[in-house]
Amino acid sequence: SSEQIEQLHRRFKQLSGDQPTIRKENFNNVPDLELNPIRSKIIRAFFDNRNLRKGPSGLADEINFEDFLTIMSYFRPIDTTLGEEQVELSRKEKLRFLFHMYDSDSDGRITLEEYRNVVEELLSGNPHIEKESARSIADGAMMEAASVCVGQMEPDQVYEGITFEDFLKIWQGIDIETKMHVRFLNMETIALCH
Repeated sequence: SSEQIEQLHRRFKQLSGDQPTIRKENFNNVPDLELNPIRSKIIRAFFDNRNLRKGPSGLADEINFEDFLTIMSYFRPIDTTLGEEQVELSRKEKLRFLFHMYDSDSDGRITLEEYRNVVEELLSGNPHIEKESARSIADGAMMEAASVCVGQMEPDQVYEGITFEDFLKIWQGIDIETKMHVRFLNMETIALCH
């Protein structure tokens, strides 16, 4: 709505310091984002050309208000009054945004190493979980993903990573709305992806 766009514009101006663009370092001014263990991935996602719909790879140095709206559109609630096809398209766009957060090298696959990095970041704030335990959790999750996406694998078969199609299968039946949203509290915009 126009009211939401005005609110986002105020937030954009606050983040940018009244400049026409935002740079990654402007996100240092969002205190609650500081507490998010995947903070760097969330910030990077705002500048990912794939999410900005500007190319298959690479990062923008800065984003303007239109780019900011493009990114924020991934977080808007899915309008369930739309037709089934539109609802599914909105869901896929949200999932593609998440997929890009994990696929850090833009090769179209979330490799075991990329997934390990995410799990290690997510668990980094827990002093009771060592790095090796985090790696084991990631390895187990990747094996589960392989079984969901490929089925029974041969002992010598290697699962090369989660493709976007695999990612869609994994997220089948999971309510994306509860996993990906933005809160507006006292103009403190916090992107949450968990």
